[in-house]
Amino acid sequence: MTTVLHNLAVRLRNCRGVLVDSNVVLDIATSDARWTEWSARALAECADHTALIINPIVYAEVSIGFSTIEALDAALPPASYEREALPWDAGFLAGKAFLSYRRRGGQRTAPLPDFYIGAHAAIERLALLTRDVARYRTYFPKLEILGPP
Repeated sequence: MTTVLHNLAVRLRNCRGVLVDSNVVLDIATSDARWTEWSARALAECADHTALIINPIVYAEVSIGFSTIEALDAALPPASYEREALPWDAGFLAGKAFLSYRRRGGQRTAPLPDFYIGAHAAIERLALLTRDVARYRTYFPKLEILGPP
């Protein structure tokens, strides 16, 4: 099986784990026709190298796809996904990144939570596994982003 995340071990050397964006989890949970295979393989590769981490925002976004908390917790078991609180410093960085986005003409339709996810990863030295590569690269240029080519 070929890898989907090029040079993963090298890319993770300065990271203490991987923050998993909700789109990756939802791809798998909903069997998304376009993204399920990529997301499942990328998640498995990351799990082979380091800790998988979620935060309350990812948990909330993923919860939309489940009717009960028990089903959600079965999809995001604590044995597989470490649960981390949001750091206060990430709130400041998220606000500044969102302000930069708005000043560049960004629409209000881009949710502030995405900026909080990027800020959390940046502040806590986490790589970010996501399909939404462009926005994170633009507003968090030093962040190690693991996404499709």
